[in-house]
Amino acid sequence: MNASIAVQVLPLNVDTKKTVAIVDAVIAYIKTTKVGYQVGAFETTLEGDYDQLMAVVKQIPLVAAQAGATADMIYLKINYQPQGEVLTIAEKTDKYQG
Repeated sequence: MNASIAVQVLPLNVDTKKTVAIVDAVIAYIKTTKVGYQVGAFETTLEGDYDQLMAVVKQIPLVAAQAGATADMIYLKINYQPQGEVLTIAEKTDKYQG
């Protein structure tokens, strides 16, 4: 595993219920991709092969649009190690789980 990506989708110009529905649709899409992921309060973290993750990320705005987003901001944080391994989600967070 050479990459992890945190993605935050912020639909614009919609009410809270519609925002939740759009974000839910994006998370449902991510689930179908079979990449490792963890949903957080502000973002969802994906882990796996860089090219595979970027293919998933490329589809996120399209999924949001299909779910009713007419405009959105999508923020990414990318951790990439071309010749190595990145820390897994579990390595980063398990010690903090109660």
